[in-house]
Amino acid sequence: MTSSEVLLPSTRRALLHRVATAQSQGRAPSLVAAVQRDGQVAWSGARSCVDGHEPDGDTQFRIGSITKTFTAVLVLRLRDEGLLDLGDPLDKHLPGTDVGQVTIFQLLGHSGGLKAETPAPWWERTPGATRPELTDVLGERPVIHPAGHGHHYSNPGYTLLGSLVERLRGDSWAEVLRREILEPLGMDRTTPQAHAPHAGGWAVHPWADVMLPEPAEDLGVMAPAGQLWSTTSDLLRFAAFLARGDERVLRASSVAEMRAPAAPPEAGDWAGTYGLGLQAVRRGDRTFLGHSGSLPGFLATLLFSIEDDVAAVVLSNATSGPLTGAVAADLLHIVAEAEPRIPEAWRPLPEVDPELLALTGPWYWGTQVHGLKLLADRGLELQPLKGAGRAACFRACPDGTWTGLNGYYAGETLRVVRAEDGSVDHLDLGSFVFTREPYDRGAAVPGGVDEGGWRGLAT
Repeated sequence: MTSSEVLLPSTRRALLHRVATAQSQGRAPSLVAAVQRDGQVAWSGARSCVDGHEPDGDTQFRIGSITKTFTAVLVLRLRDEGLLDLGDPLDKHLPGTDVGQVTIFQLLGHSGGLKAETPAPWWERTPGATRPELTDVLGERPVIHPAGHGHHYSNPGYTLLGSLVERLRGDSWAEVLRREILEPLGMDRTTPQAHAPHAGGWAVHPWADVMLPEPAEDLGVMAPAGQLWSTTSDLLRFAAFLARGDERVLRASSVAEMRAPAAPPEAGDWAGTYGLGLQAVRRGDRTFLGHSGSLPGFLATLLFSIEDDVAAVVLSNATSGPLTGAVAADLLHIVAEAEPRIPEAWRPLPEVDPELLALTGPWYWGTQVHGLKLLADRGLELQPLKGAGRAACFRACPDGTWTGLNGYYAGETLRVVRAEDGSVDHLDLGSFVFTREPYDRGAAVPGGVDEGGWRGLAT
């Protein structure tokens, strides 16, 4: 099946209509978009009024702050190798910045309280050589909010993370990026500098249909916050990695950690949150993840849906006008609504442990009944069977316990407590006792069970 046959004709036309409308109404010199589903390119389309041809999946555009997601991956790699902890203060690994008390986790999630921008002049339109040192990026008063108290987007924060990568790797940020992410993922059209074919950046006059070329500056020390050029094809590869992980770059559990909210959103922004180098936005009952980016002359957005296994990239060479974030979300929504994902076929487990199977079924926390279900790889799922309550999935650990993966019990330990004769007495979940019967008198229930047992109301 070719990429043009992955989606129905009506869906493809709806996608093209959305892109054409965005280019026309946004007055974009050119706009290119692509959608990926089930790991393959399902659709691509473009509109252009410059260069004499439409851009395609191999045409480079500048992607601005989508660069930050790449930088975040490099930092998570350092953590996974044991070279740092996300709770470490920056000063432990990169001393002398005047913001050394801010943690690496806070920098990744923009909760360190740092300023949003550098001191003047406007860094995105200024040669990087203007700011050769980190002190030039941070200025005299770099911290303007209490660290850890909320989300405040910071470009200088990701400059610090890029310098951290350079310090611990002993190589330039660009070289580490190429070696550790771009080459393993086959992203040979993602580069710090433009390589033909590439779009030129334009500013469109707000009150007349005329254009002005924008400069394409090398950002120097600010590169980890927004330097990169890329294509729709390369960014769809990156989206697949961010959804599933890749052991050559970053394991799936660490990528999932990037997707989790890292701090409360900014006041008034209740439709979106920020993880570790990834934005999350709500559209109806769906959550889309990814990042947007902008530099003078360019707008870019990468979004993907884990639930629907769909990703979209929208790139444009205009300083302002086309709302690439809204377009990318619409493309995902069109595909997810018009052609809902077909569920995987149910299959029985390849094998079963009788002792684990014996644990399944109803368990009571006090009088509230829960069901325990056996999953693949010895995993467990606990959920209330009546009314509201706390549900969670659990991953099996080598020591015979289970660790919570989501919700209230994320990170908590579930263990089987046995009586002296080896029979199961109860389940312990973060000190909560789950018994086979409501307040089972034969189990070790904290506080004991009244000797009179259950009773009615005497008349």
